[in-house]
Amino acid sequence: MAGNSFGQAFRITTAGESHGPGNVVIVDRCPPGIPLSVEDLLVDLDRRKPGQSKIVTQRKESDTPEILAGVFEGRTTGTSLSILVRNEDQRSRDYSDIADLYRPGHADFTFDAKYGARDYRGGGRSSARETVARVAAGVIAKKLIARAFGGEVLGYVVQVGDLVAQVDPDTVTLDAVEQLPDGSPNITRCPDAAVSAQMVELIQAVRKDQDSIGGVAEVVARNVPAGLGEPAFGKLKADLGAALFSLPAVLGVEYGIGFRAATMRGSENNDTFVREGDVTRTRTNRHGGMLGGISSGMPIVLRAVVKPTSSLSREQETVRRDGQAATIATRGRHDPCLLPRFVPMAEAMVAIVLADHWLRHQGQTHAF
Repeated sequence: MAGNSFGQAFRITTAGESHGPGNVVIVDRCPPGIPLSVEDLLVDLDRRKPGQSKIVTQRKESDTPEILAGVFEGRTTGTSLSILVRNEDQRSRDYSDIADLYRPGHADFTFDAKYGARDYRGGGRSSARETVARVAAGVIAKKLIARAFGGEVLGYVVQVGDLVAQVDPDTVTLDAVEQLPDGSPNITRCPDAAVSAQMVELIQAVRKDQDSIGGVAEVVARNVPAGLGEPAFGKLKADLGAALFSLPAVLGVEYGIGFRAATMRGSENNDTFVREGDVTRTRTNRHGGMLGGISSGMPIVLRAVVKPTSSLSREQETVRRDGQAATIATRGRHDPCLLPRFVPMAEAMVAIVLADHWLRHQGQTHAF
């Protein structure tokens, strides 16, 4: 699989960098007849875009998408679908003085090792700016799974630094993620209002200290039917893990009970089965909605660990391309915490995987 493409039956290909003219996505094998407009795309693009609050980067981008192909009279045509989002507020001059320096935590050194050259403006191809194209594709995937099986994908922040929120993935709502009880914007996207307020204070303190902070985002996919995924290669959990790990700054992924299973006995970890009407389900969901690499019909619950932003305005030790010791302080506009804007990125990738596996499942089980 090419390094710029993802998926099989529902396949996306992206191109673009943080400081180039724009970012584009081509979506192949999207079924015809799905309603799609610029306004539809803007819902999630606005949740992802920079400058949306006081605790994210202040880069200003309208992130208005242009649908170039694959939509006619407001519906997908079934042919290749292309969406472009132009970059409008690049400040490449902020990076001219670090062209020969390796930024700690960034891919500068590894890009040089792989390609022998790199785009030093922002993060280039590895910048989170590239994810604007994925979020656009994710909107289409969300529409597909909602239409196919009533699927819903919702992400939210459960941890920033040592602040941890308790959120029930079975009942959490989009309103709780996006709004506080008083109706004001929930700028952290943590559904626990009390913890969210503490997170805002922590992120602001970290920014004042010329530093950054990491955390954890959780994503739940609900109403996913049992049977999606493969038992060996092509496991649903493996593709979901690959999807989340493909996002910038992700250092760990778990699902269900995750790493806590290491301390349990089998009798504690197993989810027992029950029959409710015509539906077989489990009493609990420590397995996170997947057994043997195949969806079980229970909510799919995943968590991604997102590292602190690598670009810091405080001075750090590094080396130049020629190996000479140096120091670096990165200028530019950067998120002190990536989590609030990471949420729609993670939702998009989970939805893309589910759309892909649904179409693969249909082709495999409904061929005759």
